[in-house]
Amino acid sequence: MGQLPAPRVTPSRAFSSSGVDYAGPIQVRTSKGRGQKSSKGYICLFVCMSTKAIHLECVTDLTSQAFIAAFRRFVARRGHCSHLWSDNGTNFVGAAKELRRMFEVGKNNMAKEIAELLANDGTTWHFIPPKAPNFGGLWKAGVKSAKQHLYRISGATRLTYEEMTTLLAQIEACLNSRPLCQMDDTLETLDPLTPGHFLIGEPLIGLPENDYVNKNVNLLTRWQFIQNRIQNFWRRWQAHYLQTLQQRYKWQRVVRSPSIGDIVIIKEEDLAPCKWLLGKIITLHPGSEKLVRVVSVRCKRNVVMKRPLSKLILLPIKPEPY
Repeated sequence: MGQLPAPRVTPSRAFSSSGVDYAGPIQVRTSKGRGQKSSKGYICLFVCMSTKAIHLECVTDLTSQAFIAAFRRFVARRGHCSHLWSDNGTNFVGAAKELRRMFEVGKNNMAKEIAELLANDGTTWHFIPPKAPNFGGLWKAGVKSAKQHLYRISGATRLTYEEMTTLLAQIEACLNSRPLCQMDDTLETLDPLTPGHFLIGEPLIGLPENDYVNKNVNLLTRWQFIQNRIQNFWRRWQAHYLQTLQQRYKWQRVVRSPSIGDIVIIKEEDLAPCKWLLGKIITLHPGSEKLVRVVSVRCKRNVVMKRPLSKLILLPIKPEPY
């Protein structure tokens, strides 16, 4: 296996170096009400190469102009993007040519100082080799996280552009709230490091809402229906993400047993979106064969829970010796 590219391991501002890809299609309605037609839309995903933060935009087609509009919204909210990686899609290639043309026109029509500033602020576009999707594994993983569960919760539902933008923004917050590693082991401030810390300096949170998962969707208002979709997405994606952190292989070697003081994520099914339950192991409960399968965990406010290891994920995830 080769070394990671330099942007993946070089500290930088969030989204200074980014990857981009499309997911879809999705059906977007023109307006509310019965009988309104729907058309194809797409999800434009930007992922930060260094922090793995994700930014989602809803676009109406696959043209270069639609992508440039999404790119302008992305830069306006996330700051200048110095380097952008993508595959060789025709919309990306066309957008790269259009951006280069705009920079060249700007340098010809403006004063020298402004021309130099434009040249310095230009985005360098990088294309991965053709027929090599594994070179874009970072944004392909982000597309899978957003697209797979969004399709499962949406089904045949048709949302307006405004509703789809709201849904994608909340899905983006869910994806950017995932724990990366622990920052400290103090119970009073037991918070994991997340991509949201690199964006706003603190964890991303969702506004408190009632539980709409188990309610009849035919009796919900449009806003309550959107929250029902968000809560369904959160439960599906959280369970899938935690499983990826807890890979189990054949017992060919002895793995490290948990120890007192380890920070863990506790699997809970009824947590609100963007909420993660963390705790510190305080007691081990070994079985008759001296293997630990159950531990006691202390959470915030001195709440003690007894849980099996199958419901816990250690943080940070350390590579096991071979």
